[in-house]
Amino acid sequence: MAQPPSLIPAIEIRQTGGPDVLLPVDRPAPGRPGEGQILVELAAAGVNFIDIYRREGRYPLPLPAVPGEEGSGTVLAVGPGVTRFSVGDRVAWTTVLGSYAGQVLVPEDKAVVVPDGIDLHTAAAALVQGMTAHYLVNDSYRAQSGETVLVHAAAGGVGLLLTQLLGQRGVRVLGTVSTDEKEKLATANGVDQVIRYDRCEDLAAEVRRLTDGEGVHAAYDGVGAATFDASLDSLRRRGTLVVFGGASGPVPPVDVMRLLWGGSLTLTRPYLEHFRATVEEFTWRAGEVFTGIADGSLRITIGATYPLARARDAHADLAARRTTGKLLLVP
Repeated sequence: MAQPPSLIPAIEIRQTGGPDVLLPVDRPAPGRPGEGQILVELAAAGVNFIDIYRREGRYPLPLPAVPGEEGSGTVLAVGPGVTRFSVGDRVAWTTVLGSYAGQVLVPEDKAVVVPDGIDLHTAAAALVQGMTAHYLVNDSYRAQSGETVLVHAAAGGVGLLLTQLLGQRGVRVLGTVSTDEKEKLATANGVDQVIRYDRCEDLAAEVRRLTDGEGVHAAYDGVGAATFDASLDSLRRRGTLVVFGGASGPVPPVDVMRLLWGGSLTLTRPYLEHFRATVEEFTWRAGEVFTGIADGSLRITIGATYPLARARDAHADLAARRTTGKLLLVP
């Protein structure tokens, strides 16, 4: 008699909506990996705003589906044609839909080996935010020593890493936060002047005050709709606004003439997948993040760890901006 398939814990979405659509379920295990795939036992899944965007329907998601796109774990099996991984390897991955599950089928080109000395929870917390911060400072706007920039949500997952990388370059960082706890954390991670959302009525005016009326060379904005106008108004002549997320909602269509009247400004909307487009680029960028963690120059802050079954709580906390650092789900 055939044995029933083994079951694994997972989170399933059957319709888009709020956190309550995240349903804890038991699903059949994925089985053997196919061509170019590895089967991984999950150690931790990263919680990211893109997971919220997909849950809400802002980004396409075929339903029903298992959400989540980032994680780490141990290789259980390798499929035909796999050359970069072996059973027992510790790996981390990004942009693999279905990561909120006890076992995950991961395409070989979406994963990297986790170096010895870095635990799997740290690895799961590092890739998306770490590589995002890396491309922001190396590609989207390459801030130079002596320049001043604005970083929104400076105590968030990307913010804490971005401010560290900017500080290492001698860049002066103005960082926005909303609580005393976040202010302390941001200051400890490289923010030179904190701007409090909860105490500042005119953010752009405060930025101008702190820059002697000049404005910042660049603003890194992962908040989106709620901060876009202030970010644009905070730029100096020929400044750059990098909108890399929409935690508060998507930015409405923009009249490009605002860039002219603002002082020949530059506006860009980057996306991580375009900055790890090849295996070589992915390996290089992830390797730089892991090297920084290993040598102590990049500190990963895990703000909270939730059981996988409580994914809805993690989403609610992240969306309400009640968190600092990275959130993880563990099976």
